[in-house]
Amino acid sequence: MASLKNVRMKIAGVKKTKQITKAMNMVSSAKLRGAQARIEKFRPYADKFYNMLAEFSGQLGGTTHPLLQKREEIKNVGILLVTSDRGLAGAFNANLISAAYHLAREKENAGTTPVFYCIGRKGVDSIRKSGWPQGLALTDQMGSLNWSVASDIGNQVIEAYTNGSIDELNIIYGQFISIAKQDVSSLTILPVSHNKEISNETPTAPGEGDGHEVQAGDIIYEPEGDVLLAELLPRFVKVQIHRALLDTSASEHAARMNAMDNATRNCDDITASLTLLYNKTRQAVITTELIDIVGGVEALNG
Repeated sequence: MASLKNVRMKIAGVKKTKQITKAMNMVSSAKLRGAQARIEKFRPYADKFYNMLAEFSGQLGGTTHPLLQKREEIKNVGILLVTSDRGLAGAFNANLISAAYHLAREKENAGTTPVFYCIGRKGVDSIRKSGWPQGLALTDQMGSLNWSVASDIGNQVIEAYTNGSIDELNIIYGQFISIAKQDVSSLTILPVSHNKEISNETPTAPGEGDGHEVQAGDIIYEPEGDVLLAELLPRFVKVQIHRALLDTSASEHAARMNAMDNATRNCDDITASLTLLYNKTRQAVITTELIDIVGGVEALNG
């Protein structure tokens, strides 16, 4: 049976651990409020941009912009993996990395070579150990996300796509749904496509080719279509990357808050169990001492 001193030390250690987990829960809760506000404000812009680009590009027939062109032969597939820089977030990072591995194996089985572009220390370290090639390894950027981070990443992946280093780009990130739920999301962002069929096969819009304006529905776009696409398509890629970064940041804080909340409750359960063990052990010691005393008295009387 455990000694009283060891049990007391374990109880003290668990209580100190509880103080740490409770403090981390409060910190994550405070950070989550800011991250959640950022992604909720940015989502309407990203969705509107998505729909506007789908409608506009659908009006342009015969455009040859490289970001819209699907490669006839796909050799290298880029996988942009967004994880957190720190752990203690439950299975959040493990789920993202597992999804990235699954996608990479699918691409390998299809005869292509996966190339990873990793944002976040957890993803960088894991992919480095896996042996798959990395085209980008960016760490310590998830704490303060601003547009310049997504812009720099977008410029690098766009350059890799246009010069033929990769023939397709998929992004894997943590989608923030609610405080209690964060999903792993996967999206193909290069070549640019949309469920409304962003492609160069849609019939030409009325007014295209006059060199001045293209009309799509009730919206008039100026200047000519190809000039606008050259500006909008790279920005579209960066918007999707920025959205993925904001989503992952909010998901990370929510996952860590839930993990620390569970850890705090586990500390309470362990403390209660150790306290019961301490009381039983102390009672056993007292009983043993009483038996020794009674035995000694009986021996003297005999």
